[in-house]
Amino acid sequence: MIDTAKQIKLENFADDIASEIPLTPTIYKAFTAIDREMFVPVGFRHWAYRLDALPIKADQWISSPLTVAKMTVYLEPDGADNVLEIGCGSGYQAAILSRLFRRVFTIERIEALLKEAKERFRQLDIHNIHTRLDDGQRGWRQYAPFDRILFSASIREVPDTLFKQLAEGGILVAPIERGGEQIITQFRKEGGTIAATAKESCLFVPVKSGIE
Repeated sequence: MIDTAKQIKLENFADDIASEIPLTPTIYKAFTAIDREMFVPVGFRHWAYRLDALPIKADQWISSPLTVAKMTVYLEPDGADNVLEIGCGSGYQAAILSRLFRRVFTIERIEALLKEAKERFRQLDIHNIHTRLDDGQRGWRQYAPFDRILFSASIREVPDTLFKQLAEGGILVAPIERGGEQIITQFRKEGGTIAATAKESCLFVPVKSGIE
């Protein structure tokens, strides 16, 4: 249960995001419902409501709230039932998605990060996030097809395996590495073909293979 003072702080936080990026009412509400402070290391909690990326375990980062908002907006979650996230990290992006999708599937390759994310979901009483320790580039075939797929790490090229796990009419959003920079790219699957639209520059940690 979020107390009144914290709720005001979260609403101001969402207002700060919305002043930079147009948010739908449902996405705005998601940012007021999930306490980012829960997802950052104790020593950085006084910075939790700034619009900055912050370091977490295993040389990883919790993305800037602006980046989380952009990726969420480009997913176009309204009307979609389920989403697959590649790269759970702190769990913050998955927690935001849990307010927008009936089912969230998230994969993380670093066991220590996944263990902490699962505990945060438990503390926040979030029950519609399904987690898996694996190399996310393989996807999660058991629960495919997915209406939406989100990469929370940069990649040179989306594996064809994941496009196969994307539902017809679905959207995949990924930071694609191109010529020394990363570009948030939205892919749509229509008639069995994939159409890509470059959106804007971004900065993510790169996808890595295997499990740690």
